[in-house]
Amino acid sequence: MRRVAICLLGMVVVAGCATRKPSLLLERKARGPLAEMLTLAKRTDWGLEPVTQTQDKEKISVTVTVATKEYLTDFFRKRELFGEYAGQNPYFPENLVFYIKVANTSDQRVRVSPWDFVLVDDRGNQYSPLDVDYVDALADTRRPAQTITRGLLEEARPGYFGVSVPIGRMFAQKPQGRFALIKQCSLQTGYLYPGVIHDGLVAFWSPDQQATSMRLHVANLKTAFDANELPQKNLEFVFPLHVTNAEAH
Repeated sequence: MRRVAICLLGMVVVAGCATRKPSLLLERKARGPLAEMLTLAKRTDWGLEPVTQTQDKEKISVTVTVATKEYLTDFFRKRELFGEYAGQNPYFPENLVFYIKVANTSDQRVRVSPWDFVLVDDRGNQYSPLDVDYVDALADTRRPAQTITRGLLEEARPGYFGVSVPIGRMFAQKPQGRFALIKQCSLQTGYLYPGVIHDGLVAFWSPDQQATSMRLHVANLKTAFDANELPQKNLEFVFPLHVTNAEAH
């Protein structure tokens, strides 16, 4: 019976190598020319300047910092921020990440929605922010054997392979560290009341390595709400970025 168990597990590991790419990762990475599609979301270390920029409008201050690989490594090691989950950077070299801080020093509420932010490169591509599902799907492709094993064995019962342990649950548990870190560090959607400072990370797919400049649009910040809760102003902050280096992995 043990020999059968070993063989079956071996077959699972081999089968894991042929795991299909999650459907989320099959979507186009940007709105842009089809000719650019296969050149996007590559493993790249970006050098962008200026590293940090701040702009102010209507007593709303927005600061954008390029979150390099070194920046993210140091950031996620901070146990005072992440407690038991502190450690590994949950993002991948296929992601371009920014630290964004919004400070509301006005006397009005401001509604912030990171999903309205846009990154544009000089190749004609426009990128939307990535949510945790995209990054999680990318993580699954880095551990295909584990993913297929989890799928095949999650319903297994004790004794299925001639052993008396709950092997289904043992293989089915999905690591929560990456998920928890991204949830904790992401810039959140919602209202910022007067005097509130909110910050976090926003990730995009990595642009074409031949790009020489980009623009980050911190867009659609709503404010000056009327009696019907309708915003009378939509603010947009545009941060130009010059590419100094795009090193492929």
